[in-house]
Amino acid sequence: MVLDLTPDELLSTTRAVRKRLDFDRPVPRELIAECVDLATQAPTGRNRQRWHFLAVTEQAQRRAVADIFLRALPLAPGQPLTERDLWRMNYHPGSTERVFDGLRHLAGNIHRVPAFVIPGVEGRTDHAPVTVQAAAWGSILPAVWSFMLAARARGLGTVWTTAQGPLERELAEVLDVPYEEVMLAAFVPLAFTIGTDFKPAARIPRDRVLHWDRW
Repeated sequence: MVLDLTPDELLSTTRAVRKRLDFDRPVPRELIAECVDLATQAPTGRNRQRWHFLAVTEQAQRRAVADIFLRALPLAPGQPLTERDLWRMNYHPGSTERVFDGLRHLAGNIHRVPAFVIPGVEGRTDHAPVTVQAAAWGSILPAVWSFMLAARARGLGTVWTTAQGPLERELAEVLDVPYEEVMLAAFVPLAFTIGTDFKPAARIPRDRVLHWDRW
């Protein structure tokens, strides 16, 4: 079943879902396959189509992947926050607290998530020039976002996380991914959502981000 959403509703209500994931309802493989079919319609640099999607649904494998997620979380390096960052994060009081509360909820239940999707892209960008990095990320990010939109349309929730980063090589080993050839770009929990009535997020005003002709 596909939800009755307009394009604008789909784009504005595809949220990072952490607290409203249904941990008790399996995700059919055919739904994941449909989302991947739509994901691979995304633009790709030079038509290389170097994307890959690893769907993890088998119970023992999910446990192993969830364990890596939990061990990797405290290892992620934090970037220093600027005054502008803090202003944005606190523009709508309580929003950042809700994000971290959701993260704690997800971490506490990560072993119960019925499916994980690990997107990868051929070609590593470690220490590569920005043009090489832009080409690689520009070829996987649109595809993953399309996957998330397709999932939302089917009543599924997702959240882009970078938890794989500190232990990417170990995750690659568990998933039999050739680490030297493929970069694991994200770690995406996937589940049906508890309810489908998501709303647009509170954001900073348009005039803070839209620039005409010059900065």
